[in-house]
Amino acid sequence: MTAFPSEPVIQAEPEPVAEDDASALAELTNTLDRGRPDIGEPVLTVTELSIDYEVAEPVHAVKSASFELRRGEILGLAGESGCGKTTLAYGLNQLHRPPAVITGGSVIFHDATTNQDLDVLSLQGKELRRFRWSKVSMVFQGAMNSLNPVISVRAQLADVFATHAPSMSRDERLQRSQDLLELVGVERRRINSFAHELSGGMRQRVMIAMALALDPQLMIMDEPTTALDVVVQREILQEILRLRTELGFAVIFITHDLPLLLEIADRVAVMRDGNIVELATAEDLYFEPQHDYTKKLLGSFPSLTGDAGDFVRAGYQERR
Repeated sequence: MTAFPSEPVIQAEPEPVAEDDASALAELTNTLDRGRPDIGEPVLTVTELSIDYEVAEPVHAVKSASFELRRGEILGLAGESGCGKTTLAYGLNQLHRPPAVITGGSVIFHDATTNQDLDVLSLQGKELRRFRWSKVSMVFQGAMNSLNPVISVRAQLADVFATHAPSMSRDERLQRSQDLLELVGVERRRINSFAHELSGGMRQRVMIAMALALDPQLMIMDEPTTALDVVVQREILQEILRLRTELGFAVIFITHDLPLLLEIADRVAVMRDGNIVELATAEDLYFEPQHDYTKKLLGSFPSLTGDAGDFVRAGYQERR
């Protein structure tokens, strides 16, 4: 995890590092143990999806990616920078822009509301815009860059409802917006704040609130904890896990931080050079990585003892 000292609220008297680390891990592990829901039916099926960048020398950014995501599941997408993680995520709801072009494959969304299968890559215009927020939402990397700096949180949430739920009255929009902030752990009075008036953690929570506005069945998170200090990262992760448990949505969590995914994901897909080279449960990936690249990724993260140690979740240590 990358740490930046951006949160003045956490600059209290330091505690012993070992105790703090143990407490943090125990707290996150307890959240996982309490909140891991039963995995349901498929919500998304991706088959042989390929995306190229059509430039002078074409770049094959995503090569025949296939996976299935189930309701309530957290699927981690890991790999080094430039391996195609974000390009793949953008392709799942047609957020990619030229010169990126989908050259093959399919993305099928299994809608629990209508019991219908939607061919995402065939959606256009209003249908596509409606799909993006009401069925699948996205939390982008860098909340400061995603939030409009010149309008308030209230106005930005109101824009979502004005576009996707025009029948809501002004009072209903305000009530729903305040409820969303409260849901993600932000005080209701912050509704009138601007992005620069919020801490890094608060901005990220606001982005999650916006993504939850229309009760999506799937949330794609592109490195949502990047540039947050480790304490705020832990709080955001706990918030994501709590919301997933309460609301039941599935998550695609993108990061280059494989140890982080081993803590929170049900399954992890490892990408390299546009290919998904390995897809396994977090436990299997940790104890029995199959691909050489996965082994190198795991080996690239330092250990205080020099050994791999036990799996990070309670209840799995017996396997060793």
